[in-house]
Formats: sequence, structure tokens, C-alpha cells
Amino acid sequence: MDGCELCDAALGDVVFSSERWRVILVDDSNYPGFCRVIWNGHVKEMTDLPAVQRAEIMQAVWAVEEAIRAVMLPHKINLASFGNMVPHLHWHVIPRYQDDAHFPHPVWAAAHTDIADVSARRTLLPALRAELARRLQAQANQ
Repeated sequence: MDGCELCDAALGDVVFSSERWRVILVDDSNYPGFCRVIWNGHVKEMTDLPAVQRAEIMQAVWAVEEAIRAVMLPHKINLASFGNMVPHLHWHVIPRYQDDAHFPHPVWAAAHTDIADVSARRTLLPALRAELARRLQAQANQ
């Protein structure tokens, strides 16, 4: 679809790609490990997909959550699917920490003035990339 930034499968730091969906690491300096699970076809809502495909993308979301939890050790995981600005089905999977820039509010809220040093979390990104690939490949092989 013209003008849809999520329709271009080459954009973003693609960690894993299947025939129907892909996972990217989001370049967010405050939230290392923030991932997005994107349905490759241009659909707006989960209910635009058949039930089998809805289950497939949710399995990917859960695998991403598991990988982030295993490697990044967050206090909490936030899952969100808005599509208000880009009406293309995608899920945000965001590691949250009690000392992050927005906690306990959503990452889209105004940030605190005392932002945590996230450099140690950034060093975990290669391990997260490997864990995401391992878990998502295992899911794709099922």
C-alpha cells in the first residue's frame, strides 16, 4: 500500500522474517530490546485475518516476549497493538523496568527527567538477537 511504512519488509532491523510476518528490533535509545512483530500483508485489524493466522502471529508475539524476558530480564513486558498512526497490523513488545524513562506510565507518555542509564541493557542486544532467532526459527519449523 502506498505510504505505509510497515509494508516495506526491508525497513527496520529485521531479526527474523517468515512468509507472513517479521520481527524487528526498534531503535529506541530508552528501550533496548523493544521489538515489533509485523504482519507482512497490509491488514488493519487482527480480525481481518483468519483464525489460524491470528494464532500464528500471536505465537510469534509470545515467542518474542519469552526471548526478551529470558535475555533482558525486565520488570514487566508491555504488549500493544494500536495502528492509529500506521493502520497496518503490528504488535509492540516492550521491556519495561522500574527505572525506565516512563515507568509506570506507557512509553508514549511524557518522560521523567531522571532517565536511567540503559547502556548495560544495550550490551544484551546481541544475545537477544540470537535468542529471538532461535525461538522464532523453532516456531517456524513447527
